[in-house]
Amino acid sequence: MILFFGSFVVLLLIGVPISISIGASAILGCLNLGYPLMVIGQKMVSGIDSFLLIAIPLFILAGNLMNAGKITENIFDFAKRLVGWIPGGLGHANVVASLIFAGMSGSAAADAGGLGTIEMQAMTTNGYDEEFSAGITAASSVIGPIFPPSIPLIIYGSVASVSVSQLFMGGVVPGLLMAVALMVLVFIFAVRRKYERTAFNMRLLIKQFFASVLSIITPLIILSGFVFGLFTPTEASSVAVGYALVIALFVYRTLDWKTFKQCLLESAITSANTLFIIGTSMLFSYVLIKEGVSAQMADFILGISDNPNLILLVINILLLVLGMFMEPGAILTLMLPVLLPIVKALQIDLVHFGVVMILNLMIGQVTPPFGVCLFIIGDVSKVSLNKMYKAILPFIIPLVIVLFMCTYIPEVVTWLPTKLLQA
Repeated sequence: MILFFGSFVVLLLIGVPISISIGASAILGCLNLGYPLMVIGQKMVSGIDSFLLIAIPLFILAGNLMNAGKITENIFDFAKRLVGWIPGGLGHANVVASLIFAGMSGSAAADAGGLGTIEMQAMTTNGYDEEFSAGITAASSVIGPIFPPSIPLIIYGSVASVSVSQLFMGGVVPGLLMAVALMVLVFIFAVRRKYERTAFNMRLLIKQFFASVLSIITPLIILSGFVFGLFTPTEASSVAVGYALVIALFVYRTLDWKTFKQCLLESAITSANTLFIIGTSMLFSYVLIKEGVSAQMADFILGISDNPNLILLVINILLLVLGMFMEPGAILTLMLPVLLPIVKALQIDLVHFGVVMILNLMIGQVTPPFGVCLFIIGDVSKVSLNKMYKAILPFIIPLVIVLFMCTYIPEVVTWLPTKLLQA
């Protein structure tokens, strides 16, 4: 086990990609512990052999098609007309556009890489501070994996055997709360710094609504499909891809063959990386469970206290720290074998815990030093990492407030799936 954990830590410290670090250390552990070689392939393949996980590459493709097809530009233009009159207008538009796009892609990286470019350019052109623009753009991008659909929630549902439809519905209210909390902070900044705002114009708003309506109703189509039982999460991903193609090709006519092939290539690379992380993490988790490490870690955490609120605080802190350094997919598959027995022993609702866990990991995506969304926004906006680290700090506060609301008021998460899906 020393070789198992030691190799993993060393590989991470020298900068080896997380998927390779997990896979290599798991293989070394298997060999050192005398496991049959066939176990390595079996566990990696079985880890991704799931009908539910087909949704991951399809939602990634849907997000890329929407970005390439300029659908995101229509979403931002509508958001700008809708809330641009509030002090800090473009900051509010940034959040609203991310909320709408969240209902299509389920990915923080897709939001940051696609909408982020448009949002940063618009804000800096209109006199907003570069650091403020970068901070709100990065912070709003993490709404994507909370508001349905959500790629991390799909992974959680697959590993924890929890209804993904219930998880998706459980993310609606927290996603809306995140948007409101960020908009409150934007308002405070805007009043203090006297940021400009555009005059409200109903005629232009209605005009932009009809120009963008096919884009902005996509979340409603997906959500209504879950509520009325029209399709499963995997089928919803296919609907999202088909809908994005139809809009980009025949309505906006912004997608050509060359761009489509590029979308396929980028989606394949991203999907392969995500699924490879899941596969290697499943092998790593298998070794942990087989050697009893997961049970020992669970017993240690449960030994701290029998108070569920205190244990949830410990888990939140643990996940926030891990999220600062590791990929969400890797954390999910590595930590769930440890955390699920704890959650079940404390009789915590698995839908509630799933949304709380993903919210933790998404905050980690924008937390220094290795939050991936910080790197993406820094790259597209040419803002240095030092400035990104400084810019994001105020925006982490409202996200953490929403996290603790969801943690200690379970109804924030469970009310909607209970009402709509009779969970």
